[in-house]
Amino acid sequence: MRRCAISSSISTGFSTRRPAKSAWAEPVSERRPAARSAEPAAPKHRRGPLRRFFKALLRSDAFQTVAARLLHTAMVATYRTNRPVAGSVDMLAHIEGHKPVIIALWHGQQMLVQFTRPLGEPVAGLVSKSADAEINARVLELSGNEVVRGSGGRERTQAARKGGIRALIALREALKRGRHVVMIADISKGSPRQAGEGIVRLAKISGRPIVPLALATSRHHVVARAWDRMTINLPFGHRCLRLGEPIYVPADADEAALAGFRKKVTDDLNRVTEEAYSRVGRTP
Repeated sequence: MRRCAISSSISTGFSTRRPAKSAWAEPVSERRPAARSAEPAAPKHRRGPLRRFFKALLRSDAFQTVAARLLHTAMVATYRTNRPVAGSVDMLAHIEGHKPVIIALWHGQQMLVQFTRPLGEPVAGLVSKSADAEINARVLELSGNEVVRGSGGRERTQAARKGGIRALIALREALKRGRHVVMIADISKGSPRQAGEGIVRLAKISGRPIVPLALATSRHHVVARAWDRMTINLPFGHRCLRLGEPIYVPADADEAALAGFRKKVTDDLNRVTEEAYSRVGRTP
């Protein structure tokens, strides 16, 4: 008995007889693989020599030294030409009896914070280990601050890869030596204006309090496309410094308690940021 074309095709897959058309037969176009395009694959994009030259120039020691000095000069002028308004807090009086402290601030709001340091008060600042942050580190050093490299805001598993654990230990040692520590509370490229784990862990292991800080100027430009809405302060305006109350994290705080302190830092830092901008007639 003659087998139907469908069963022959299924059972062997190599039938030499052309199968009869059937409502149940699978179209040949669906059974045969599509022919590959004869067009050659597009070549991968390669960096041109000019682009490599400029990248090397931007990371050269000479360029970063000059850029840091120019940037520092411009920032000093910007800070000095913004007059303090009523309601600006006296930092030295505010932290009296709590020194040394851990100053917390948000990403994108740090441009002029280094100049709020009271005269004679030693400060250490945490700066990313990335090559792109080298100019920031040099500007801080020109302002008389100690620099610690690392990423301290991340979760512990990520912090180990970013040098965060070593950074937290170095910051704790700086606090033991009587230096205040400035630390950005939220995580780079993470959720903006949400305190990370690192700052509350530093407060826990050091026994020193977190003091939320915000500095706003009436004249500024916001980089809206930046993930942190980076604020570039401009000269010839008014400025306001606001500080939150010291937040102590007990040495025996468990994970649930640390989560609560992260929320406390987030809420207080958002509040003082709103206060600082409000007193110069702007919104954060």
